[in-house]
Amino acid sequence: MKRRIPLLSVLALVLTGSLAFAAEKPNFSGTWVMDKTRSEGIPPNVEQTMTLAQVEDNLSMQNKIVTPQGDIDIKDSFNINGKEVEFTQKRNDEEIKGKRTSKWLADVSGFESNEEFTVEGGDGQAITQQITRKWVMSADGKTFTVDLSGKTPNGDMHTKRTFVKK
Repeated sequence: MKRRIPLLSVLALVLTGSLAFAAEKPNFSGTWVMDKTRSEGIPPNVEQTMTLAQVEDNLSMQNKIVTPQGDIDIKDSFNINGKEVEFTQKRNDEEIKGKRTSKWLADVSGFESNEEFTVEGGDGQAITQQITRKWVMSADGKTFTVDLSGKTPNGDMHTKRTFVKK
């Protein structure tokens, strides 16, 4: 019994100390530019800049994508609390509405967002899409990646975009 008390005391100290050093949630706030050389599944002539503002578990995004076909301005937000919420994404003059669940990753290096939304296809038919985005911040906070995958009418899609803080 005498050996057990010191062992339990050491174990309690280790556990308490490890809680004190638990990882903090990353803050994605700032202006970020896509690094095409470290991104995958993106046409070579596409530029992307994101301006993010994060307060606790709420992330607001202004995203500008420049393509040869024209610019795309996207305004969106993520509530990273693990609860399903309705969202409205503004894309130029259009609004995309759907449901989204965003939650912090177990290692707290970023978050994952699962969403489902319906858009109108070229033939006027409603098309339902399911998208998963995994945002992961680098340990030094200078870059992050967005791994995007989903099911579209054209099949499965996947891109990985790496962003560098401006």
